[in-house]
Amino acid sequence: MVVAVDLGGTNIRAGQVEDGRIIAHKDTRLRDKDVLEKTLDQLAGLIESVMVPGVKGIGIGVPSVVDLATGTVFDVTNIPSWKKVELKQIMEERFGIPVRVNNDVNCFILGEHRFGTARGYSSAVGLAMGTGLGGGIIINNELYAGNNCGAGEFGLVHYLDENIEAYCSGGFFPKTFKTSALDAYNQASAGNHAAISMWKEFGFHMGNAIKTVVYTYDPEVIVLGGSLVNAYSFFAEAMRESMLDFAFPESMKKLKIFTSTNENITLLGASSLIR
Repeated sequence: MVVAVDLGGTNIRAGQVEDGRIIAHKDTRLRDKDVLEKTLDQLAGLIESVMVPGVKGIGIGVPSVVDLATGTVFDVTNIPSWKKVELKQIMEERFGIPVRVNNDVNCFILGEHRFGTARGYSSAVGLAMGTGLGGGIIINNELYAGNNCGAGEFGLVHYLDENIEAYCSGGFFPKTFKTSALDAYNQASAGNHAAISMWKEFGFHMGNAIKTVVYTYDPEVIVLGGSLVNAYSFFAEAMRESMLDFAFPESMKKLKIFTSTNENITLLGASSLIR
């Protein structure tokens, strides 16, 4: 059995994982984000709450770049006190078992590849659409993190007046329409035509993001996840239309695009960090 952790800037989730199954999990809202020691104590306490005899390791996904050799995390998104944290060392000293740390979206696509919609494909890219736009990459059945665990940051590629993330995440809606993604979703679900048009515009930009991914890595599969995937039906058609001018039409015909269906997939991916 492994304990897996999905550490976010707002919430933390930890669970027991065995043979690709979540046995039990707990969630909590992250508090005192400006105080490093308090956040570390809260994280450790959540891990302790799901710890049982026989756990052979702890896998942790974090929204940041990671020194994969040392398990040190840098400039964690939305946690101001986490500038440089030797997370692996701290948690190994606390629990006395192996700890592995990786980027959270890397864990997301690792989970999809091992247990989810990308299973059976040798190359896949995950795009997590939420507060930002994160990416993770599988090449030849292995997670590709890059030299500094920074591979897959498609959202930071320059696009129009800002970057791709500004147009392909929840931030697009207040930036462009002075509303939230959640409100746009609720309004579209109620049949509001203006809100539906917002999602179509979002889909146009997501199509351009996917073209960037395919030009760069040409994967067999792209898996869309994150909170905005709930609105997929509102932007899927516009996204596909935006992809029609791709320079290599046959490549686009072969590309499979799936949406994530397992809310625990990042936990499952984090558990796979322990071998």
